[in-house]
Amino acid sequence: MVIDQIKTKEAHHNGIVYPSDKVMLDLRDLKKVYPTPKGDYVVLEHLNLQILKEEFVTIIGHSGCGKTTMLSMIAGLNPISAGKIAVLGNPIKGPGPDRGVIFQSPSLMPWMTALQNVLLGVNRVFPHASKSQRKDIAKYYLQKVGLEGAFHKKATELSQGMQQRVGIARAFAIKPKVLLLDEPFGMLDSLTRGELQDILIEIWNKEKITAVMITHDVDEAIFLADRVVMMTSGPRAKIGDVLPIDFKRPRTRKSVLEHEDYYKYRKHLIDFLEH
Repeated sequence: MVIDQIKTKEAHHNGIVYPSDKVMLDLRDLKKVYPTPKGDYVVLEHLNLQILKEEFVTIIGHSGCGKTTMLSMIAGLNPISAGKIAVLGNPIKGPGPDRGVIFQSPSLMPWMTALQNVLLGVNRVFPHASKSQRKDIAKYYLQKVGLEGAFHKKATELSQGMQQRVGIARAFAIKPKVLLLDEPFGMLDSLTRGELQDILIEIWNKEKITAVMITHDVDEAIFLADRVVMMTSGPRAKIGDVLPIDFKRPRTRKSVLEHEDYYKYRKHLIDFLEH
């Protein structure tokens, strides 16, 4: 019993144990090991994190701390060495439509149109819908990301920002329980980046999907998140700190920048990254 209590304390170092009916994504004592000729390289160890239903969590940490490894494990694209990952209490067994992923590079089929690229996922997830219903879903999300004029443009004809819009539409269109975002705006110029952050948060506000996003950008982390999760530097990375962001939603960039707590949050994150 005492051991169980100690374990629970360790698992929820930030002092909060959430009731299971509120938890969408549960990472327990997660570990990732890569064998090397010189012995095992432990990327992540004793990583514990609970993410709530309809919560938007951003994750920051230095390059090489295992953020992308963790996200790819949640996506089911990278095997778990130890511990468990569960969605609504069900342990994951590889990739599934309950988790949508938006990568840094949109990875579209270049010979297909924007509409065809979004339909790839929609057709697989909604096989019983009629052809026109599936097309309507794909068109709806392409309109949401501002691409109503580009349904029939091939991916190769689209700019990088437009391709990433297709990636966002594709991820939302399959109606996942959890949206995973791996630095989706990292390769874009600051103007396009700002536009896409606004589009992402607008759709998310409407859909209320649980979202987990990796970013290197402290301002992006604060603007989008309900909580910012800070990871310690690797190897053996784990959760170092969690910062709740207490701004009302829906948010505007102006209201966030003018909020009296904004620079306090920013300093907290930068101080963590600089240690």
